[in-house]
Amino acid sequence: MLKKDEKKIEKKREKEIDKLIKKLTLDEKIAMIHGASLFRSGELARLGIPAIETSDGPMGVRAEFLDDRWIPVGNQDDMVTYLPSNSALASSWNTDLAREMGHVLGAEARGRGKDVILAPGINIKRDPLCGRNFEYMSEDPVLTKAFAVPFIQAVQENDVAACVKHFAANGQETDRLMVDEEIDERTLYELYLPAFKAAVQEAGVYSVMGAYNKINGVHCCENKKLLDEILRKEWGFDGAVISDWGGVHKTREAAECSMDLEMSIFPDFDDYKLANPLKVLIEKGEISVDTVDAKVRNLLRMMYRLKMIGSKREERKAGAYNKPEHREAVLRGAQESMILLKNENRILPLDAKKIKKLAVIGANAVIQHSYGGGSAEIKALYEICPLAGLKMYLGGNVKVSYAQGYYVPQNKTDEGENWQAASVDEDRNPDMGKAVRDEVNDSENRRRGEEERLAKLEREKAEAHEKNEKLFAEALEMAKDADAVIFVGGLNHDYDVEGCDRPDMKLPYEQDMLIEALLKVRKDVILTFVGGSPVEMPWREQAQTILWSYYAGMETGNALAQIIFGEVNPSGKLAETFPVKYEDCAAAKNGQFGKWGNIVLEEGLYCGYRHFDRQRIKPAFCFGHGLSYTSFEYSGLTMKAEKGKDVKLTFSVKNIGKRAGAEAVQIYIAPIAAQVDRPDKELKAFSKVELGAGRSKKISLTLKQEDFMYYDAQLRKFIADAGDYEILVGASCEDIRLRGIATLS
Repeated sequence: MLKKDEKKIEKKREKEIDKLIKKLTLDEKIAMIHGASLFRSGELARLGIPAIETSDGPMGVRAEFLDDRWIPVGNQDDMVTYLPSNSALASSWNTDLAREMGHVLGAEARGRGKDVILAPGINIKRDPLCGRNFEYMSEDPVLTKAFAVPFIQAVQENDVAACVKHFAANGQETDRLMVDEEIDERTLYELYLPAFKAAVQEAGVYSVMGAYNKINGVHCCENKKLLDEILRKEWGFDGAVISDWGGVHKTREAAECSMDLEMSIFPDFDDYKLANPLKVLIEKGEISVDTVDAKVRNLLRMMYRLKMIGSKREERKAGAYNKPEHREAVLRGAQESMILLKNENRILPLDAKKIKKLAVIGANAVIQHSYGGGSAEIKALYEICPLAGLKMYLGGNVKVSYAQGYYVPQNKTDEGENWQAASVDEDRNPDMGKAVRDEVNDSENRRRGEEERLAKLEREKAEAHEKNEKLFAEALEMAKDADAVIFVGGLNHDYDVEGCDRPDMKLPYEQDMLIEALLKVRKDVILTFVGGSPVEMPWREQAQTILWSYYAGMETGNALAQIIFGEVNPSGKLAETFPVKYEDCAAAKNGQFGKWGNIVLEEGLYCGYRHFDRQRIKPAFCFGHGLSYTSFEYSGLTMKAEKGKDVKLTFSVKNIGKRAGAEAVQIYIAPIAAQVDRPDKELKAFSKVELGAGRSKKISLTLKQEDFMYYDAQLRKFIADAGDYEILVGASCEDIRLRGIATLS
């Protein structure tokens, strides 16, 4: 509830907004609701209303581009801090880090003069092949929600609007502009909407980005049910809705729903759907000017909150970028995000004093990832790759040798070009008019482009095969003569990328062949990976040590070295399931992923670990899994029902090892004799606790009534059934340490 003073301020602000709207001409109103450059709305100097400056930014503030061409300006003043990806951040299971990363991003966006940062990405990871999974947090809505809220709050403390994306259910890149997802209401409300609802009602997000896809036949950016009924009416959102770039297709539909600011990738700004085409319909009397007023009102409200206009303009924060403390925060984020999947015979941590020769093998040891991924690309101030991090850590007394190991084709582009420029082919189509837009949006052309990309990947496989024989031999020879061997492989942004889904879940460039050969030469090879999505690991039973890192930002190499040599104890845990093989996944089984035209989310709620639980499929590494260099003991679970609705849990966690460490404790609920079909268990709470060697801590967590609820599509609301629920306390969704039964009245 708003306090009395806050209500007064809001009432005064709304009056000021009404006065401003009355002063605006129709042309000025329309100028505010569509792009006037690739990242900027229209400025109204006459009334002191500035343009809204936006920037991509899941992992940092993107480089500056020309106003009307996807060509970087090319200065050196737009290099920034490169943050861990959202998938890395969620793997920390530390929501304090979400707040830290949000603060860094918000401060740097404001420092670069931005008003809206297009982050965070919080779509549920439905399938491991989705090309943008590295931008998203988790397959689980509770974990996603827990990270989204503090991240958004911290961004906005810097007088910058977070623009949470992509609303909603943006789960595949194949046919991303036109794919129609059929989703039942219960699945939508329980799985795909909770994090967005929390962004609105708990974080108070100032802006929301509409997704490209359709849901149940209607594009998200023109979807009255999604934008008017759910977002505005049910959740009470009064901020700005911004389209994904090119997400608006029809003028009337976008005008008559809560789509406030249309952005696109084309420089024909006056021809955007909410530009001249809308003005024509208004002048014909087919659309009321009130629809435009509502959009302008939402944008002005956001601008007031950001102190862009109004009496507090002089108080707006200035922000700053590339501060030393930002880099320190990024290092902490990288350290806590890395996940020790396997560590047989306690090979890790290595003792640096016992190593004279270290062999580092694999192209990902030297590849820099900040420059790729689509709109997530970053012009980083620097990026420390794994090889550099290892060498910097060890110094000159250890001989560190490097072998590429496997061949990675170099995808060269002309100076100053990027993937957007290539996608619109502006050199051959300088006028960039309607014909070009229609051609790019045409399904057949897009399908042809995807087929060409897959064919290119096949050609690259053949090219890699020719070159790998020599590279393999060099790597194996080096491995034989070293005190320790570290392999650094995984994915890159040829695979983890906006606009395309992965063709399969396998490691590219014949890495599996190299890994199998290395394991025959050295059983103790330390396998480390950098990537944005799960990969198949057919050699995992033979491997003794596996360390996984998502794209962890500019300090990746330093964090990796600190973990390998034991200066940092790994504490990351998986925020998604790693299947044994792709065919085990729900969407692989029902064939409803990566299709063109229409897909049906037949699996419903059974996404990620819920599917693996129900089908009794053993994954390679389960949701919530992650090892430490120490061990933790759980004990003494007590439960107390409060008013028959909330359940207070108390239990102890003890570090029974010889070194300090951190444990992410997870709480799952499993209904007993459920009255409707419900997943076997669902994550409902978690807590990360740091403990010195031999120390213990009592943990108290409260499960609220809403944690026991499910969505009733007939009643159109969440309800909780009375009855017994098993409460599971564990180190992962499979490693359950404590159990109890709670009864709801």
